[in-house]
Amino acid sequence: MSSDGNKKQFWKRNAAKVPGSIQHVYGAQHPPFDPLLHANLMKAGNKPPPTTPGKPKKATTFQEFESITSDAWDVGDDDDELLAMAAQNLNIEVVMETANKVIENHSKQQERQRLDDTAESGQVEEDAQEEVFAEEEEEEEEEEEYLRVEEVDAISPDASFASQSSPYSESRLVKSHSEAPIGSPKDAAGLHRQRSLPHRPPVIPLVARMADQNTSGTPAMTEREASRLDKFKQLLAGPNTDLDELRKLSWSGIPRQVRPIAWKLLSGYLPANAERRESVLQRKRQEYFGFIQQYYDSRNDEHHQDTYRQIHIDIPRTNPLIPLFQQASVQEIFERILFIWAIRHPASGYVQGINDLVTPFFVVFVFEYIEEEVENFDVSSLQEEALRNIEADSFWCMSKLLDGIQDNYTFAQPGIQRKVKALEELVSRIDESVHRHMQQYEVEYLQFAFRWMNNLLMRELPLRCTIRLWDTYQAEPEGFSHFHLYVCAAFLVRWRKEILEERDFQGLMILLQNLPTMHWGNEEVSVLLAEAYRLKFAFADAPNHYKR
Repeated sequence: MSSDGNKKQFWKRNAAKVPGSIQHVYGAQHPPFDPLLHANLMKAGNKPPPTTPGKPKKATTFQEFESITSDAWDVGDDDDELLAMAAQNLNIEVVMETANKVIENHSKQQERQRLDDTAESGQVEEDAQEEVFAEEEEEEEEEEEYLRVEEVDAISPDASFASQSSPYSESRLVKSHSEAPIGSPKDAAGLHRQRSLPHRPPVIPLVARMADQNTSGTPAMTEREASRLDKFKQLLAGPNTDLDELRKLSWSGIPRQVRPIAWKLLSGYLPANAERRESVLQRKRQEYFGFIQQYYDSRNDEHHQDTYRQIHIDIPRTNPLIPLFQQASVQEIFERILFIWAIRHPASGYVQGINDLVTPFFVVFVFEYIEEEVENFDVSSLQEEALRNIEADSFWCMSKLLDGIQDNYTFAQPGIQRKVKALEELVSRIDESVHRHMQQYEVEYLQFAFRWMNNLLMRELPLRCTIRLWDTYQAEPEGFSHFHLYVCAAFLVRWRKEILEERDFQGLMILLQNLPTMHWGNEEVSVLLAEAYRLKFAFADAPNHYKR
């Protein structure tokens, strides 16, 4: 089938879930977003392909992941050297050398683990085959039943990732035609052997993973983590917080215990002067609920009802897999936050995607009042004053974020279009093979990267990773606008091998819209940020390198 035919079939099947199907619902109306149309705005005479809605095809794109590594920012003997990467006055050569060291050490660890796993798998396979040949007939019948159970488990939507210690503990969705199906003689031997191995780990929580530092449910802090927490506490305890020093510390991650106040300071919501903070909080919280009294009753007015209706539709879709966000009281909080923001920003109004940007702030500020895990936490158990504080603080911090990227959401969303074009130019310079591969199969960057810019990668990463990513974004100058471009470039090139293995338009689009990051945690995000930082220093101030 021709490439054009593949593209048309793909968009017909996936029209209902095309990223960036965004409609402006306040003020001037946006037409429904057509990614192919936007991608060809500068090409005269091109017509967009048909977008007849059809039943979305279930994408099966989970792929085998690399072994879990230690936190990339733990590499090296001098913690201050790594923390200082965020300092603007550092010598570029020093910064580049540090970032290169982080990535090189990470790669070496992965290679050593891969070789160890290969050697172990060969021995496990040999031993397992001997056991299989020695089995009696009744044991073979049990084996067949076991395989049937494993196959059913492998296609369950709730299936967790297999243990990394055994190459045969496969319970993922297979997409590549080159992968051997479960049930082959080799896999039968491995699965039989697996019965004596530990069971697969539990499903990874979407907000906090057991292996991640500074999240709920973690074991006791290491000496290094405790030392970092003490540095934050000492810095925040002073009468005037040194914001430059706070940014340096925060760049490589903020401990959960101090993240709420650190985010409020870094976003500009709280002043550096400690004596003024309480009065500022009281005034801003009262101001927000003054907006509620003044504007919220107008949500059903003819002039505002389209805005409110779209918000009301989008809220239940926000993180649907996390029970916290399906609680009625939480959804009402989100509706008020988004409606008031839209009323106060008529140049853009509410645009689909903004609803996602509330969630990290809400989760972080809930942690200010609880110790347990947040995913299944019942917010009705909090006092009313605490809930009101969380709501107001989330509104103001989200507003500060959006002030820096509002051109992403004004008519025609020019900010996003510029950033997608810049991403294309950047990738063409840092990895020409990936760029040419997508050109060969006519994949436009706008077709997948629009969502990356519109939602700040929140649809591509688990929420726990977004929170860690935002630690750095708030510590980095223009983190949500300028630095985000380099994170997207590093993120795309991170999947270089998988991209080059796809040989048609449909396969590439399914991969790029469903990148397998469910297992990601602090380690993977830290490596991503190190690579993005290296790209920024290589290209941000070098226009001759940035463009052809």
